[in-house]
Amino acid sequence: MKKSRIYSILCLFFAAIFLLSFLFGGLRLLKANTFANEYYTSAKAMCTMEVNSKRILYSKNMDEKMAMASTTKIMTAITAIENSNDLDKKFEISPKAVGISGTSLYLRKGEIFSLRELLYGLMLVSGNDASVAIGEKVAGSVQSFVELMNKTAEKIGAKNTHFDNTHGLDSKTHYTTAYDLALITSYAMQNETFKEIVSTKNIKITNSDGKVRYLKNKNKLLTSLDGCNGVKTGFTDDAGRCYVGSCEREDMTIVCVVLNCGPMFEECGALINKAFDEYHLIDLTSGYAYDDKIKVIEGEKDFVKIGTKGEYLYPLRIDEFKKVSYVYDISNSIQSPITKGSEVGEIKIFIDNKLHFSEKVFTMENVRRNSIWQKIKDLIEQW
Repeated sequence: MKKSRIYSILCLFFAAIFLLSFLFGGLRLLKANTFANEYYTSAKAMCTMEVNSKRILYSKNMDEKMAMASTTKIMTAITAIENSNDLDKKFEISPKAVGISGTSLYLRKGEIFSLRELLYGLMLVSGNDASVAIGEKVAGSVQSFVELMNKTAEKIGAKNTHFDNTHGLDSKTHYTTAYDLALITSYAMQNETFKEIVSTKNIKITNSDGKVRYLKNKNKLLTSLDGCNGVKTGFTDDAGRCYVGSCEREDMTIVCVVLNCGPMFEECGALINKAFDEYHLIDLTSGYAYDDKIKVIEGEKDFVKIGTKGEYLYPLRIDEFKKVSYVYDISNSIQSPITKGSEVGEIKIFIDNKLHFSEKVFTMENVRRNSIWQKIKDLIEQW
């Protein structure tokens, strides 16, 4: 009887342990999956975007105007690259670029560098002094260069962004949004020079006196995230920790912006991995299904080949494929003579009944009109 009671108590004890383990394990699993299921991020604002289509994959407060610290330098760099004829021409550092507060290359008056060298100093180690030297060289003054930065933002479509400076130190009228910054970065990442600079892990630059500066990229994901190819970190008291990451895998590039985010590398990396797990970049024009020829009236050939010239790449989840539909508006026939490239119709691509892309359908060859002798021959054959 006593042994039976002890046995029962032991069974209850182990059952309780099992139940507690199950519950705590479930809680741990729930906590681990919270990010995956709800796109959780501790960032105050976030935007994850596919670069080619500019499709927003995940977001949080993405239109809230916020300080962005040194992620400002993404715009500084692309503005300099686009407004410079020769990035390798050497020039002298002016006194105005010396002693700028914050992170620095510790430039000295009279040192000689090229814009390209300073761009590496700008984007790898976040040199605030480098940003001032770049602005002066490209536009004649920092103020004029900042005007160029704002014009570039306007051109890109970053409507809720305004720059006061080249480096990102706090200012009440220096701000962007997570969406705008993703848009700016997507634009910049299409420039090969910009991509080369921000994807560089280590480099050394040498001034005219032979002094070498060894530059190590502060972007930790370059060495820990598969396919990471940029772009910029930032921190100020007002902005908090900010980061813009970029990653390319199998021809798809994802940009992720996290503003005021403590674990910025970890959460940005997780969002990027999630995007690649869930989305695939598809050329939706590969789904066209139409007859590749139409009838020719009074031509030397009975039919003429037709086709399209474009492609439309768009990121889709597996469950979204069934929402893609095509509408074909193509002529059944065309009167000869026919010139290659003649328009004969249009194809529209819809996703979930929303128009995403349309393009014209053209003839792919020339077709001459039947000659009088061919017409006589046809009449004789019919007779």
